[in-house]
Amino acid sequence: MPLTEPYDDHLPEEGSSTAAPEGGAEPGAGAPEPEPTLPEPVRQRIVTLTAAVLPGLPADELPVPLRRVAKFAPNRRARLGAPVIAAQLTADPLFRQRVTARVLADAGDLGAAVVEGTAPAAADPVEVAALAYLARPRGWRELIEASGAAVRAEADSAVVAELVREAEQRATRAEHDRAVARVEAEKLRDEVARVREELGQLREENRQLQRTLRETQARERRANELLATERGRAARAAADSDAELRRARARLAEAEAAAGVARASAKEARSVDDARLWLLLETIGQAAVGLRRELALDPVEKLPADFVADAFADASAGTPAGTAARARDTDDPARLDQLLALPRAHLVVDGYNVTKRGFGEMSLEQQRKRLITGLGGIAAQTGDEVTVVFDGAERMHGLPPTPRGVRVLFSRKGETADELIRRLVRAEPAGRPVVVVSSDREVADGVRRHGAYPLGADSLLRRLARS
Repeated sequence: MPLTEPYDDHLPEEGSSTAAPEGGAEPGAGAPEPEPTLPEPVRQRIVTLTAAVLPGLPADELPVPLRRVAKFAPNRRARLGAPVIAAQLTADPLFRQRVTARVLADAGDLGAAVVEGTAPAAADPVEVAALAYLARPRGWRELIEASGAAVRAEADSAVVAELVREAEQRATRAEHDRAVARVEAEKLRDEVARVREELGQLREENRQLQRTLRETQARERRANELLATERGRAARAAADSDAELRRARARLAEAEAAAGVARASAKEARSVDDARLWLLLETIGQAAVGLRRELALDPVEKLPADFVADAFADASAGTPAGTAARARDTDDPARLDQLLALPRAHLVVDGYNVTKRGFGEMSLEQQRKRLITGLGGIAAQTGDEVTVVFDGAERMHGLPPTPRGVRVLFSRKGETADELIRRLVRAEPAGRPVVVVSSDREVADGVRRHGAYPLGADSLLRRLARS
């Protein structure tokens, strides 16, 4: 944006009575010369210097259009107010002289040198041109032209330097591309050599495959010939097998006929054996009735286990001879049903040993109730005597009603359920089947010595689950 000067009046600086005419023109000369065209850096510097001194001017010395601009922030004043500032500098010489006085004062020695027309050679040409435009000493136009030439030369130098840098970069890239091309060419040559080598290998493999194919076809022909031979043999073997099958079926029919005759004979023999067995049992029964009558034995109201429950004392009687023959070293769950099927069997259960293994997540009261209820079902189904033993007589709270055929015992203070179970077993007569359910190894070994049948707790739990 060119700054123009309408006339050549130049106000004196502060403290001086006279001032040199602007542009070096003589007083009384003709019309003023037109404003020079300023390089863009010079124009921007003039606007920046003017915007910096605007707030320091009195309000009555500021042109009306610049009074609002003077209130802008410093970083916005030169940017937003540039058109107005340039117009006022061109149109109002008095304003320009006021601005010049303050700018020269801030510039110091450089400002004084510019006013006298002797700017240092090392000074920034843009700064010198801006001060020369504002102060307008003799030869100021030449200073501006020199500044423009310097700016243009600097720009040209920058352009040349940029072109040189770009040329160097292109040369570097070209060299890099050539190196990459050489490397790629080497790789391609290696790849071509590898492909040729693989092609030779493939050709050799193809020859081997063709040879293998011919051999395979020959083997296939031989195999087909052998297959036809074996099929003939298989057909003959199948015919022989059919003939043998017919002979076997004939022998089977004969064997079935003989087996029918044997079954009929066995049925007759079994009928004879059943008659003999019935006669023997009847004889034994009548002999038992006669013996009971001879011994004058009346029906009993109490069983041996009832005496143990009443006495709560250890019996000192030894193990009867031959009772160990009754023991069975087995823990098979199916064994429980077999033993309970024996006549007058007595089932003794280690209560807490069974409940804590089967439903230990319940309270003791719920454990006792569930076990006693299940044992009542077994007693009702089998008709056998059932005794369940728990530790501690003081824990009898919450005991459900005792089912028919089930006896519930608690060991007294100072006695364990294991000891009470052994006393119950010792109290039974020799020959009576006594079944003790406990997973305690010590209990099982103790009752086995007295002729009882020890079984694990799992056998009773599965029996209860099936009920």
